[in-house]
Amino acid sequence: MKRTRAFEDVLAQIERRIAEDGLTVGDRLPGERQLAEQLGVGRSSVREALRVLETLGVVSSQVGRGPDAGAVLTSRPDTALTDLLRLNLGLATLEQREVVDARLMIERWSAAHAAATTRAGVAELAAAIEGMDRAATAEEFVEHDTAFHCAIADASGNRLIAAIMRSLRDAMRRNAIEAVERLGDPSVLRADHERIRAAIAAGDPEEAQQAVTDHLAHAYPALFPGH
Repeated sequence: MKRTRAFEDVLAQIERRIAEDGLTVGDRLPGERQLAEQLGVGRSSVREALRVLETLGVVSSQVGRGPDAGAVLTSRPDTALTDLLRLNLGLATLEQREVVDARLMIERWSAAHAAATTRAGVAELAAAIEGMDRAATAEEFVEHDTAFHCAIADASGNRLIAAIMRSLRDAMRRNAIEAVERLGDPSVLRADHERIRAAIAAGDPEEAQQAVTDHLAHAYPALFPGH
């Protein structure tokens, strides 16, 4: 228990240090020895805390001495979240219904927010649609389809929402490919994407939300009976 408390305390102190020192992406934390001395704990506790932070995508470990020592703050919290979601999907602890429901809530909010406040991301949405038109395989179509939906989340201006959306899409990539293959002709999905883009460009939140709902119903008809 003592080691656990020390480890948790180190995590809390490192988080406090990041906030108080105004550290941001690309900045470097002190090396293990220096952190241990500054925090008054053993190097093993510091090492364990940094390992957890690296797994979470908060820092990237650097091997070296002097100015090259210490972990660098990164901006990839979605990487660990993607791995966690993929593992839970693989273990069947999360059902497809739950993931699609999460997408529905996130994308309806993101599309409405983009349409109502910024109308941002329209160029990115159009570029993704063009990529879908050129796609020769289901895999290529899903690649641009993912870019389209992530652009909606980016346009919302909420970085956490954007990270969650990327994680959901990455974890569901295989399912998305199967959905496109099941449809055979992706023209319906392509039309849905254009409808969403047009609603955001026109600044129509309600239409953007409805377009997202209809799109997911077309992609996953078994989950939207009677739609």
